[in-house]
Amino acid sequence: MNLTKKNRQRRVVTPPTPFEQARDELFQQIMRCEVIGASPDHQGEWFAETMAYFAQRYPELKPADVNDLRQLGERFVQPPKAAAVVEEAKTAGPVDATPVIVVTDALDGEDVSADDGTEQSTETADVEEAETVPA
Repeated sequence: MNLTKKNRQRRVVTPPTPFEQARDELFQQIMRCEVIGASPDHQGEWFAETMAYFAQRYPELKPADVNDLRQLGERFVQPPKAAAVVEEAKTAGPVDATPVIVVTDALDGEDVSADDGTEQSTETADVEEAETVPA
């Protein structure tokens, strides 16, 4: 008995299904044909032609599968949600970045912020620059 050999099970690799093959090919074609970033009209035309091609290329696929492929592809070409939120924020207009702080008295619940026009001073500690000493 050889103690150096470990009892390993071989990993069974199953071939991809026709749907998986078509999905992978669709994503490759989307990248190759630069569909991402194209106008919605061009994307619609491209998907109509490509889905007709895929229906012929993969006769094993049902019409529902071809429709699912198209939906996957259309989602793939959409901009990321984070980028869409940033774009919406840019078009929404300027936002006042000044925070409003209201200080309340914990016992009475009264507003104790200085709204009477008097200046409030904030003291800051002066920090002297430390000389660096080589170690």
